Amino acid sequence: MFHVHHALFSSLETRTLNPPSNSRCSFWESLMIQKRVVSALLMREILTRYGRHNIGFLWLFAEPMMFTLGVTILWNLMKHHSPDNISVTAFVLTGYSTVLLWRNMPARCVGAMQPNFSLLYHRQVIPFDVFVSRIVLEGAGATISLVILSIGFCGFGLVDPPEDYLKVIAGWLLLAWFAASLSFFIGAFSERSELIDKFWHPITYLILPLSGSMFMVDPLPPAAQEMALLMPTVSCIELFREGYLGMGHRWHYDIPYVVVFNLVLMFFGLAEVRNMSRNLSLD
Repeated sequence: MFHVHHALFSSLETRTLNPPSNSRCSFWESLMIQKRVVSALLMREILTRYGRHNIGFLWLFAEPMMFTLGVTILWNLMKHHSPDNISVTAFVLTGYSTVLLWRNMPARCVGAMQPNFSLLYHRQVIPFDVFVSRIVLEGAGATISLVILSIGFCGFGLVDPPEDYLKVIAGWLLLAWFAASLSFFIGAFSERSELIDKFWHPITYLILPLSGSMFMVDPLPPAAQEMALLMPTVSCIELFREGYLGMGHRWHYDIPYVVVFNLVLMFFGLAEVRNMSRNLSLD
């Protein structure tokens, strides 16, 4: 823990003791400053959450791997049938890995300011940095988990390699963008009311059946397909699965709608973070 605080405070001192010649930092200088602060917050978050015992920071992706692997084994043992003759293992891998992405990122941002409140006394640390560090950490854990499980399942012949890596990456990034935008909004709003902490986890379980991780759009009636695509995660997961499972199936998604939805959600999320930062009292 000492090394983490030392790294954080070193970056802060550098910024204080070596100010730019003019009164305002350039965009590039501000970006580099924020990069150092977020990196230090990431180190602090990893050590405070996982410590140095057992496998340490490897729990970052080991935990989501265990969840996805457990559900995969359970579905296979229970002889579940995936839609459109898709491999059960491939269907669960592409479904529950996405769940970990959009569910865990906002969940980690709820109440994120409380354990990091003391750091805000340093003028270089702002609430935005705290949220970014947690979003990056959760996103990295879900991504590494997906990659390792994909390589392992492909190596054992349980799933085929993705057919279109660009669509896999595009679907994953769109979903990560949605999750990050939601994280900013939910995380900042949770500072207004403690009820968010109580209700957010039950809400995620209600959203889960509608997210697209447990079904495909094509078997649904036309009216239900249009309603399903109103949920932006459905389009992201359909695009992700198209790249992973191939063109042998019919996929439905509306990428322009997802982009507009994410832009609007990101705007409100950042606005809520800014409003929370202005009203946050350090007294």
